[in-house]
Amino acid sequence: MSVFSFAFIGTNIFIGTADNAAPTGGVYLSTNNGTSWTAVNSGLTNTYVLALTVIGTNIFAGTPAGDALSGMGEGGVFLSTNNGTNWTAVNSGLPKTNINVFAVSGTNLFAGSDSGVFLSINNGTTWTAVNSGLTNTYIRVLAVSGTNIFAASYERGGVFLSTNNGTSWTSINTGLTTRSINDFAISGTNIFAATDSLVYLSTNNGSSWTSVSSGLASDPTITYSNALAVSGTNVFSNVGNRVFLSTNKGNSWTVVSDYFYSGITALGINGENIFAGETGGVWRRPLLEIISSVTKTPTVLSNYFTLEQNYPNPFNPFTTISFSIPSKSFVSLKVFDALGREVETIVSENFAAGNYSRQWNAERLPSGAYYYQLQSGAYRMTKKLVLLK
Repeated sequence: MSVFSFAFIGTNIFIGTADNAAPTGGVYLSTNNGTSWTAVNSGLTNTYVLALTVIGTNIFAGTPAGDALSGMGEGGVFLSTNNGTNWTAVNSGLPKTNINVFAVSGTNLFAGSDSGVFLSINNGTTWTAVNSGLTNTYIRVLAVSGTNIFAASYERGGVFLSTNNGTSWTSINTGLTTRSINDFAISGTNIFAATDSLVYLSTNNGSSWTSVSSGLASDPTITYSNALAVSGTNVFSNVGNRVFLSTNKGNSWTVVSDYFYSGITALGINGENIFAGETGGVWRRPLLEIISSVTKTPTVLSNYFTLEQNYPNPFNPFTTISFSIPSKSFVSLKVFDALGREVETIVSENFAAGNYSRQWNAERLPSGAYYYQLQSGAYRMTKKLVLLK
């Protein structure tokens, strides 16, 4: 299960999640700083939640369009006025399209979709297309800075700017070496863009962009950043499964978290904590701890039963298998051959709720396809791995 988005109302923390393999996604709520989570999906006909945002006490969730072939229910935009207890579809004026992102400017709500940008001035009751000037209407990123609205499309389009609530848009890509934009963050008059070529900064409302990636490319095989978060003048970004901090507008970056099992999918800041979403769960860490360079393992907040694909795969002879369990239980992790015969037990013990990894040495086994199965209480999941000698 992947965590795609965060939203905050006071001390209430919401996450938008999705799971391609099982109907266990949707919106989750924590009222205790992430120590525990509760699914709040009543009324959501599509639990593949890509986007969340808040206007006052109203929470909006964005989902794919959904159809019978995909197995997802009818989607679009949903509204909750009671902390996620109930959701109502608010799609009047919206075409059947994937809702990828939201942005809020005062009482104006913008939705970025596969069909462009749509504006609602009445809490989603009705929507109007505002796409004039957009040369690519697959919008995956939105941000607001004062009266400026920034939109970014996938690949060919790059970044667009509107100074009139989306009535018209202008392309602003000078200095960008990539048009694949994954996230925005605003820090005062500084606009940061996470891209497939790491991070860029504009100090002039997007008129020009400069690469600010010194120290980010710690792994030359990973050249993308897809999440940003800002706390004052502190800017956080990810590269793969690492989180970096810059305190000087991106002139230099320092790795501050290097222990995530998979790539970071979202970052969010609420109060004194930063939250990171990945495939399989949510992590929390105090901001002061990071900024003061005090090293400490964060609190892992696992609410999902998840079995990750082993890495590397194919492998010889070592591979790592990661998994998450939502509550204390007896866990078994076993490997079977192609005929279903058990060849090894990797794990057979009690675990507390959390995320775990185990390395497996298959040196004694011949090359071929094998299956590894995780069981925890009533949960069971099986995946395939390949030993190639």
